[in-house]
Amino acid sequence: MRRATLLLSASLFTLAAGAGWTQALAQNAAPHNLVLFVPDGLRALKVTPETAPAMAAVRDKGVNFRNSHSLFPTFTTANASAMATGHYLGDTGDFSNTIYTAFTSAPGGNTVVPFLENDAVLADVDEHFKGDYLDEETLLKLAREKGLSTAAIGKLGPTLIFDHADRGRNTIVFDDATGSKTGVPLADEVKDALSRANLPLAAPGRGDNGKIGDARTPGTTVANVGQQAYFADVAAKVVLPMLKARNKPFVLVFWSRDPDGSQHNNGDSLNTVTPGINGPTSMAGIKNADDNLARLRKALDELGLAATTNIIVSADHGFSTISKESKTSPSAKLSYDDTPKDFLPMGFLALDLAKALDLPLFDPNEGNAAVAAGTHPKAGNGVLGKDPNRPDLVVATNGGSDLIYLPGKDKQLARRTIAALLEQDYVSGLFVDDALGKFPGTLPMSAINLEGKAVTPTPSIVVNFRSYVAGCDVPTNCSVEVSDTVLRQGQGMHGSFGRGDTMNFMAAIGPDFKAGYVDTLPVSNADVGATVAKLLGLAPRPHGELIGRVMTEALPNGATPKATTEQIKSPPSAGGLRTVLNFQRVGSQRYFDVAGFPGRTVGLDEEAGGRKEKTAGK
Repeated sequence: MRRATLLLSASLFTLAAGAGWTQALAQNAAPHNLVLFVPDGLRALKVTPETAPAMAAVRDKGVNFRNSHSLFPTFTTANASAMATGHYLGDTGDFSNTIYTAFTSAPGGNTVVPFLENDAVLADVDEHFKGDYLDEETLLKLAREKGLSTAAIGKLGPTLIFDHADRGRNTIVFDDATGSKTGVPLADEVKDALSRANLPLAAPGRGDNGKIGDARTPGTTVANVGQQAYFADVAAKVVLPMLKARNKPFVLVFWSRDPDGSQHNNGDSLNTVTPGINGPTSMAGIKNADDNLARLRKALDELGLAATTNIIVSADHGFSTISKESKTSPSAKLSYDDTPKDFLPMGFLALDLAKALDLPLFDPNEGNAAVAAGTHPKAGNGVLGKDPNRPDLVVATNGGSDLIYLPGKDKQLARRTIAALLEQDYVSGLFVDDALGKFPGTLPMSAINLEGKAVTPTPSIVVNFRSYVAGCDVPTNCSVEVSDTVLRQGQGMHGSFGRGDTMNFMAAIGPDFKAGYVDTLPVSNADVGATVAKLLGLAPRPHGELIGRVMTEALPNGATPKATTEQIKSPPSAGGLRTVLNFQRVGSQRYFDVAGFPGRTVGLDEEAGGRKEKTAGK
């Protein structure tokens, strides 16, 4: 009852706070156009007039969301689901890029742990979960139902998520798979427009930017310029002119793979954490994304659409440099053909848990073949138990954090698993499914909005990996994190609960936003979805209650609510470890700054003063 009361109070507060600007918006016959530009993996403090002039201009001339937040786990499809629906992950069920689905996905490689950045996988998961794996309406679906024109262009996976069930029947979709057998089909009018613009019907590949390298060979040294130039041309020469010709409001999502792709694959720092993701390749990726935004703004201006178009720029997450070091991991003490001596191998979490729990380990990305001694799972994922078709435990590998599922909801196995995790120096904070009970050293998943109305299986344990600072004096620019990934030490990753990953770049400009305004209140990617819905006059019909707030303080005549800072500590484990969560609150909304074991998470080196403290379970 208390939860329901808080939600009702928050809803009434939002309605009252937004009354002024809502009334002003209602005076127009139709909403303004809206462009959501997502520079994947852009760190907020890397944006300067020199490194990214187009994004700096939006921030400095429009609204600077200085206190922005990615949702944890800080992964791409997870945050895409939040922006697309306005809901936290406990409702969308998109808990990370790789999730356990409890069924075998053929397009995902005949595995129960598919990687969601794939149009065919998204269709397969949708089909299994009654046509909509998110089970919440997306912005583009609601917009086109209201009569607005809709389009989504850019990176494979998150681009389609904004209207994943439509699959191009009404929303124009361009991504990496466009023109291929697995891509979303293009309408004839779009194909004709492409031909008139002398643009190919199929999207180009990433070329050298897609090269990840290996333990002996550096990855890429070039940004994703060619592919993204195609998407920018499509937007400027084809899609925006078509949307203008329809003579009605439109919504365009442009998801830039850079700087994410170039930071992930960078070849500037093989097997060393410096310069890591601060080398020339990563900086070229930032510039590439900035060039794309500049191109879109130029096209809007040339088409006479600039004055009637709102632009929101929001990165899905921050970024960190990969570390593969551990002094406690049994798997790091073994030898692997593709792993430098004493480094953590791909799938180290599954390997270490199999040893600690004395359970057989099978590879769900290799037909559930047994993982032989001296080898590791192909993609890092693992199913543990005597029967791989009925596993006791599943590890979904993602990067700076991993998901653990206990299909049988075995509380004793959960206890043993947590005890094993607490022994590892690469772990920094554990979150446990509320239904499994309370465990010293851990916090409940409900504390970070991972318990909601999701229709996909809910993880049993979310494991945050250790992060630290190396290479500069700006922590969020030089975050390093242990990562469970095929990528190498010195390349880039995200997914952790350090502030380097939770702090994303966010800014906005346009007729419905204040000019030259610095917003110091906490905001999140769920708020982006909620605010876009309000700006467009959409009326979502939510199933879950974990919904972002409208950022009224950034809108003309909008109210500015108050924020508080708070902290939750778990009871200590037998070894004295506590999972600590620092967050901010606006009304009933929680904004998650950092979490983990103090000293093992960037931003949690010293427990911040001035926060209201609460021990979980007390």
